[in-house]
Amino acid sequence: MISIKAITLDLDDTLWEIEPVIAEAEQHTFEWISMHCPKVTKKYSLRDMQNIRRTIAEEFPQHAHDMAKLRRLSLSKVFTAAGYGDTWVDRAFQQFMHMRNKVQLFPDAVRALPQLTKFFSIASVTNGNADLARIGIRHHFKATITATECGVAKPHRDLFWTACNALQCRPEEVLHIGDHPEHDVLGAARAGLRTIWLNRRGDDWQHAHRADAEVRDLDQVLPMLNVQH
Repeated sequence: MISIKAITLDLDDTLWEIEPVIAEAEQHTFEWISMHCPKVTKKYSLRDMQNIRRTIAEEFPQHAHDMAKLRRLSLSKVFTAAGYGDTWVDRAFQQFMHMRNKVQLFPDAVRALPQLTKFFSIASVTNGNADLARIGIRHHFKATITATECGVAKPHRDLFWTACNALQCRPEEVLHIGDHPEHDVLGAARAGLRTIWLNRRGDDWQHAHRADAEVRDLDQVLPMLNVQH
């Protein structure tokens, strides 16, 4: 990969574990709603609200790239059903987002990010709605590419091409690193990027096309690229 000039990085489950963050954010939002709009939580449990969000996602596949919109739609449904209308939706959503951005970076991500930026321009490419400024790592990234802004979600090649344009590189000069076999590895490869599969759990690869390389943590990336640091 000696021709690599820039790197694109996935965020959720690549730089931090996302499942416990979402679970805590949803619990916090539920408790906030219970305090301010108790008729909602008397009518719906937290599990009910989670199931409603999944149903909303199935009902509106055209918004699959916009996780914030889907969550707002699900909040709107429960607030309206409990007689509150939409006036509380934004406040509840901001409670969720506050907690959703309280992520704990993997130790190797803390070490690797400043090292990677010494040698490469970096862009994030995500289907999620993390706010890198709130998290405190925005300064590491030349660009942030989201599914919401692009109007499509990974593995669609438009996200990767948008990132390449922002990095002012051809796809073959860009390396994408991510944890998801389809969204990250296969999606980036179809767009013409080089790929590294970040396989933290030691899973078996299930697809015919393999990543250019596989690592267990981000500390392995720079040595693999023959960069001395």
